[in-house]
Amino acid sequence: MKQDQIYPQDVTVDTPLEILNLSNKDTLMESLGMEYTSVKMGEICGKMIVDRRTHQPAGLLHGGAKLALAETLAGMGSAVMVDLREYSVVGFQVSGNHVGTVQQGFVYGFANILHKGKNTHVWNIDIKDENGRLISTCRVTNMIIPRKK
Repeated sequence: MKQDQIYPQDVTVDTPLEILNLSNKDTLMESLGMEYTSVKMGEICGKMIVDRRTHQPAGLLHGGAKLALAETLAGMGSAVMVDLREYSVVGFQVSGNHVGTVQQGFVYGFANILHKGKNTHVWNIDIKDENGRLISTCRVTNMIIPRKK
């Protein structure tokens, strides 16, 4: 199944995780080893591998990879909440506080919507290591833009 057959118009909160994960094929998300692990209205979780693909030169998880995970989760979280035949979801602002790091294994992102407006969605994303230790806390704002007909 090709990505454009899955995304944008066919993604909903009821879309099976296997299909959501297929939407990552041939994207940054696949390159960084990201995977969605659960989704429901206003909440989405995922994981990302920590290895050479996501390291900075010192062998630690790169802050940009953490922000990419946060924006990915918030983006898909918003995507499943709107009719993508009518609206586009685009990241508008991303910020993060990196309070820890890891060298290997996985990190897990837990995203919760804080504000669901007509034109904006604001998400909080906490990224934790395999022991549940906070690694980063991020905020993402998505714009919800009507598609031109």
